[in-house]
Amino acid sequence: MKRIVIAGTHSGSGKTTITAGLLAALRKKGLKVQPFKVGPDYIDTGYHAVAAGRISYNLDFWMMPQPNIIQLFIHGMEGIDFGVIEGVMGLYDGVGSTPEGSTAEIAKLLNAPVLLVVDAGGMSTSAAAQVLGYKSFDQDLRLAGVIVNNVGSEHHYKLVKEAIVAYTGVPVLGFLPKNKLVELPSRHLGLLPAEEMEQHAEIIDKTARLVQEWIDLDQIIALGGSAGPLPSVSPLAFESGAPVQIAVARDESFSFYYRSTLEVLVALGAELRYFSPMKDSRLPENIDGLYLGGGFPEVFAGKLSANRSLLEDINCKLGAGLHCYAECGGFMYLTESITGKNGEMHPMAGFFDGHTIMTDRLQRFGYVDIEFTADNVLGKAGQSARGHEFHHSLVEGITCPATYLIKSAFSGSQWHCGYRRANTLAAYAHIDFWGYPGLARHFLDTCRG
Repeated sequence: MKRIVIAGTHSGSGKTTITAGLLAALRKKGLKVQPFKVGPDYIDTGYHAVAAGRISYNLDFWMMPQPNIIQLFIHGMEGIDFGVIEGVMGLYDGVGSTPEGSTAEIAKLLNAPVLLVVDAGGMSTSAAAQVLGYKSFDQDLRLAGVIVNNVGSEHHYKLVKEAIVAYTGVPVLGFLPKNKLVELPSRHLGLLPAEEMEQHAEIIDKTARLVQEWIDLDQIIALGGSAGPLPSVSPLAFESGAPVQIAVARDESFSFYYRSTLEVLVALGAELRYFSPMKDSRLPENIDGLYLGGGFPEVFAGKLSANRSLLEDINCKLGAGLHCYAECGGFMYLTESITGKNGEMHPMAGFFDGHTIMTDRLQRFGYVDIEFTADNVLGKAGQSARGHEFHHSLVEGITCPATYLIKSAFSGSQWHCGYRRANTLAAYAHIDFWGYPGLARHFLDTCRG
């Protein structure tokens, strides 16, 4: 399985832009490319899908055991010519102050060569010092090449390349020039979701043309072919149950779903019925359950609030006992209202009695341990899972019982979440069901009744 890891020296080095351009350029060469993303990010994967014509998979050490990561990678590479794995943050940034869960750890697990993206803006020889540090930090990591980003001129690139090769021996495979036309726009949770950005295809195509012009694609393909053997693991088998109809919210306002989570649900017997919370007046007919994922309901709060017929339909059906699992944005959608940073309040479904308030700073960010303190639609009291939180909002005034005890992997602080009313569970934490297929099975079994 030909594969390469695209890592950065730090967040903002340009690895998402280069990954998207590389995927599109390889696709233009006639290759079937499969993107992957290290970590829990939903937004970069949207750009991957546009560039590769194929939805990306998340590979996350925290949210799934190592064998599940390998199984997911093998599953994703079926029928594929080349795999491109985009890293997260800097190459060695993991949980806390260790490389645990980092891009480097994924690269070693998958025995894949690493291309390091270096932002050379404002420096020349100093780039070599950076590369030397990244090369020497972990001798077990195969740092196979460097791509230089944010280059001012061909002469600037020549100086950087000569220094890196002379002082580190690491090949330099090319560069991207400084170009405002290929910068990906951003929002408060990171890059702008590809579903929203009308110019995303044009920007990625421009980036692909720059990659074709200035980066040695043939050398990258050759490096991908030099990847070592994957560790041996047993195939992950999913025993499908009776068909069960699950409505899934999906449009510009709700787009944060792990591909692997949806595929686990399907493998276990779910028939997914997609609907738009902004446009559809009612839930799909004859459904057994509802899955409200994450997204940007605060950005589209006006349109969501204006669709009163759907909000009333959801409230009525949840009150009548429809089983529902809501994550982050879905949780916000089920509260009484969402108040934006401008103070404007938009009524929402009101199934939970709390109000969502947008703030100017991150309220929770990072990996979490989840302990079920009471039964809910995902499992029984005493079960546990790992997840991720990333939100600027908070919910005030909710009185429904909490079924999660959350512990931050970063600070060790604890709090309660996972609110339950009737047969609905709503929480800020995202969980990847590929790491916890038992939770997905419990949800579907519960929906089957």
